[in-house]
Amino acid sequence: MRAILLRALRNGPAAFAVAGIVLAAAIALMPDKAIARGPAPLDEVHVSALPKEAQEVLARIHAGGPFRYSRDGIVFGNRERILPAEKRGYYHEYTVRTPGERDRGARRIICGGAKRAPAACWYTDDHYASFRRIHE
Repeated sequence: MRAILLRALRNGPAAFAVAGIVLAAAIALMPDKAIARGPAPLDEVHVSALPKEAQEVLARIHAGGPFRYSRDGIVFGNRERILPAEKRGYYHEYTVRTPGERDRGARRIICGGAKRAPAACWYTDDHYASFRRIHE
């Protein structure tokens, strides 16, 4: 679907709009069982491509702290169901400081597994609307 929209976009805004309408209509007509269930595959980001503040938080996670915010290390409930399904308590969240923000901002690192040696970590810069798996 993404490839179709990208090709249409190259042909101009009108072609893009028509392709979007056609795809939306096709999806609307699909039987429920044809629509994929569960989280979509997550993009990856290399640790070197993360903001320096995120790299610092990741290093602190591996070192076991110290952390800047009192809520760092709390259980992340995965209520958005974007991350892979796991038992409650598997995921923990950590704040990534956003320069210029007076509060915790929207950036977080979520890690799954053991706190000091997580099995995997994800980065979000839009307060859990999307995640990218951190590739170390």
